[in-house]
Amino acid sequence: MRSPSFQKTNSGLQWPKTSYAHHVRNTSQQSFIERLLPLPWNLWPSEARILLSLIIFWTIAGLFILGSASWWVATKEMGDGTYFLKKQLLWVLTGGCFGWLVISINLRKWLKVSKICLIIGLILVGATVFFGTTINGSSRWLIIGSIQIQPSELIKPFVILQAANIFAQWKRISNLRKTIWLSLFGILLFLILLQPNLSTASLIGILLWMIALSSGIKFRYLLSSAFLGISLGLASIHKYEHQMRRVTSFINPWKDQHDSGYQLIQSLLAIGSGGMFGEGYGLSTQKLLYLPFISTDFIFSVFAEEFGFIGSLMLILFLGLVAFIGLRISLRCTNNYSKLIAIGCTLLLVGQSIMHLAVTSGSMPTTGLPLPMVSYGGNSLLSSLIISGLLMRCSLESTGVIGGLKIKKKLA
Repeated sequence: MRSPSFQKTNSGLQWPKTSYAHHVRNTSQQSFIERLLPLPWNLWPSEARILLSLIIFWTIAGLFILGSASWWVATKEMGDGTYFLKKQLLWVLTGGCFGWLVISINLRKWLKVSKICLIIGLILVGATVFFGTTINGSSRWLIIGSIQIQPSELIKPFVILQAANIFAQWKRISNLRKTIWLSLFGILLFLILLQPNLSTASLIGILLWMIALSSGIKFRYLLSSAFLGISLGLASIHKYEHQMRRVTSFINPWKDQHDSGYQLIQSLLAIGSGGMFGEGYGLSTQKLLYLPFISTDFIFSVFAEEFGFIGSLMLILFLGLVAFIGLRISLRCTNNYSKLIAIGCTLLLVGQSIMHLAVTSGSMPTTGLPLPMVSYGGNSLLSSLIISGLLMRCSLESTGVIGGLKIKKKLA
C-alpha cells in the first residue's frame, strides 16, 4: 500500500481526511501487531523504520558478542556457559517492553513526568553515596532483594528529557527556575563524582553541555560551565588515588604493567591480536581470564580480537549511521523540545559507544563505561532501550500525525 501524502497546513503536516477514513475502515482488518503500533506502519518515516531495524540488529548482535565474551568466565564461575547470556536476554525482553511503551506515549507526557522522575533519580543517586554497595571501589549500586539498581544509569533518559524541557524554553523561563535546575544538574554530577564514577559524570556533563549548545545558549556561558566541569573532574582525580593511577597508567601503561597498567595492556594485546580479519567468532584468547571485566567495560577488546580491524571498522561505520539517522530525525522535528530530545538521545547512544571504544583502545583513561546494547548489565541495557524509544518517538511525531492534541483526538 502506498503511503498517502501529507497536507501542509498552518499547524504543520496533517493526515489527509481520506487517508484517515480509509485507516478507520480497515482497523478491523489489522493484525494484532499492527494495532500495537502508535502509528500505522505505512506512515512511519523512513528514519524511524531504519532506526528500528538498527536497534534490533544492535541488540541481537550484542547478545552474540556477549555470549562469546562471557562463555568461558560463566563456565568457570557459574558452571553454565550461558548464565550471563540468559540473564541478559531477560533484560532485553524487559527493556524491549519499556522501549515500546516509550514509543507509544506522547512526548509531552514524558516531558511532564521528567521533572519528578529526575528528582527521584537524584535521591537514589544520593542514596548510593551513603547506603550503596561498593564494588571495585565505587558505590554505584543499591541492592533491593535480588535486584541491583544503578541509579546513575537509569537516570540518563530523564536527564535528556528535563534538559530539553529547560533549554528549549531558556529565554522564556525565569532566572530563579534556571538557577534551580542548573543547581540540580550540578548536584547530580557532584553526587556521581562522590560514588566515585568519573566516567558517567563526564558523560552526563558532556550531554548537558551539548544539549545547551544545540539550544542556542550564548557561548561565553558554556565556556564558563565547561571550565567548572573540568575543574570538578580534575579535583576528583586528585582526591581518589585509584583515579589518579588510572590517568597515569593511561599515559604509560607499561610503567606498571602488573598492576595499574595491566588492564589496558591486555586490552591492547587483544585488539592487536585480531589483525586485519580477526581470530574468528568465539576464538578470543584474552577472554580466558587474562583480561578483567571482559563482559562489561572491555567487551570491545574481545570483539576486536575476534573480528579484527575490518569488524571494528564496520562497528564504527554502524555508529556513524546511527548518528546520521539521529541527526536526520532532529532536523525533521517540528519543535525545539523534540529536536533537543533527539540530539540528546543520539549523543548518549553514540557518544557513550565512542568513549567505550576510546577507553579500550588506550585513547582515554581506563574507566567503567559499558558499550550500549552489548555490555552485560540490565540497568545499562534498560536505559539504552528507553533512550532508543525516545529517539524513535521523536521521529514518529515529526510527521505531525501523532503528538499534537488536535490530531490525537481525530485518531482516537
